[in-house]
Amino acid sequence: MSDDLPPTGHRPEPGGPEFSRRLFLSTAGTAGIVAAIGTGGFAPAREVFGETAPIEGAVPVTLRVNGQQHRLQVDPRTTLLDCLRDHLQLTGTKKGCDHGQCGACTVHVNSRRVDSCLSLAVMHEGDEITTIEGLGQPDNLHPMQKAFVECDGYQCGYCTSGQIMSAVALLKEPCGPDDADVKELMAGNICRCGAYMNIVAAVQRVRQAK
Repeated sequence: MSDDLPPTGHRPEPGGPEFSRRLFLSTAGTAGIVAAIGTGGFAPAREVFGETAPIEGAVPVTLRVNGQQHRLQVDPRTTLLDCLRDHLQLTGTKKGCDHGQCGACTVHVNSRRVDSCLSLAVMHEGDEITTIEGLGQPDNLHPMQKAFVECDGYQCGYCTSGQIMSAVALLKEPCGPDDADVKELMAGNICRCGAYMNIVAAVQRVRQAK
């Protein structure tokens, strides 16, 4: 049996002398991809995240996020980060290191910044939680969001929501006037692209406009 493909336009009969192993594998692979797409190769998100089936050992928790109350059943080990992303679909808060070292998951809890990957959802019953989605919208940006755009305070954008949440919290914290002071208070937020100068410029623009 030959491994060579037949000439263009020539369609050999299966089982015939020119029906090659390479042609068979190519055809079978394409059919498999089409079949996977056609039958829903990816499960709906709510099934992946357990919204259609009860979670064993789940406990009730009511969270107030961006001004709205949410009554949930969650595994008691669920972090606030995973609860926001997987249960409430607020994916603006990013999962970076998942160890509290990069700041990408920063949110506000009672107006103070928190690494949501280090905090359990059940700990925040009754707290006021704010995520990047609650800070501003495209047609009504928070001044810090506008400053990040104007100062190019981002590159890949993955750390940006955490940077902005920390920067907004910084506005209410004791901070000296110099760039070095801002850098010290923003040290918990890592930008792997290295846009630190522009981030500091954005923070200072908002501070000076107050």
